[in-house]
Amino acid sequence: MKAVVTLGDGKCQIRDVPLPALEPGYLLVKVIVAAQNPTDWKMLLQNKQPGNIIGCDFAGVVANVGDCDSWSVGDRVAGCIHGGIGPNGAFAEYLSADSSLLFALPPQVSFEHGAQLGIACVTACQSLYQTLRLPPPFNPAATPEDILIWSGTSAMGQYLIQFAKLSGFRVISTASLNNIQFVKDLGADLVFDYADSLTCKRIVKATRNSLRYAVDCISEGTTRAQTSWSLGANGGTIATLLPYKCRLPRVDTEFVLAYSYLGKPVKFPFEFPANAEHYENGRSYCRLVSHLLAKDLLKPVPIRLYPDGLASVHQGLEDMQNGKIHAEKITYRITDTPD
Repeated sequence: MKAVVTLGDGKCQIRDVPLPALEPGYLLVKVIVAAQNPTDWKMLLQNKQPGNIIGCDFAGVVANVGDCDSWSVGDRVAGCIHGGIGPNGAFAEYLSADSSLLFALPPQVSFEHGAQLGIACVTACQSLYQTLRLPPPFNPAATPEDILIWSGTSAMGQYLIQFAKLSGFRVISTASLNNIQFVKDLGADLVFDYADSLTCKRIVKATRNSLRYAVDCISEGTTRAQTSWSLGANGGTIATLLPYKCRLPRVDTEFVLAYSYLGKPVKFPFEFPANAEHYENGRSYCRLVSHLLAKDLLKPVPIRLYPDGLASVHQGLEDMQNGKIHAEKITYRITDTPD
């Protein structure tokens, strides 16, 4: 098969490689569409091992069920794997995936929209239901409470807003001035300009100085302080996408790593032991997302389709690294790859 493979020097190249081997409980997916995440360009630069296939998010059809009996050949599926660490990644014609960690993709959801669900949806569920311990959508909060989603235009932020609303929460978020209405249309109740120096004070006022739940979708630069300062007088908990500790009293930060849902020890980009609870949570999140998709309850992230499939990956990684992508998901159709 063809795949985008790391060269070990921060660069990648399309190469012909063997199909990935199937572990027990895994199946083979023919990738129709792959989508890009910030972790992809970061892994490319940071992991100097050559021969890794990059890419995490995908949508496609089951090509080989292996020893699994829960899926059939031809089933439409989506999900995410830990690309960039070995000979199995989403920027390829085929990949292997844990059969219990897949979303069932209903006919009304395109492969292009299905491909962008993986990491964003899994991390959103981990943040809300594993870290912050919020009630799930099928048993929402009886009395709305506030939650802050810092950066509502990020892919994860867009899904966080939707999940939090389904869980019965009042959502406060941030965005650029040009995207405030876009974030409100996703379901956010209040949206503030992230660049306004008074935003934190406005959030404290709007939440009556009682905010205790937040998710920092950026987790670097000024957002670490801004998210912390937005919490109420009694503090609270912030789910973070990069590890950091808040120095403010009574404010806890908990790092959320999507890869932990795979149930295997993570060596890169962060050390994280295998966690059986996270794996079982991941299985339940996949069932939840599949149910919400079937009910048309999730609005997809806008896509930016690159024209040449796998041959466009180098450009897509560069554009994302240089901050050229906002409120969209870079997407590649495998069949668009020139022969």
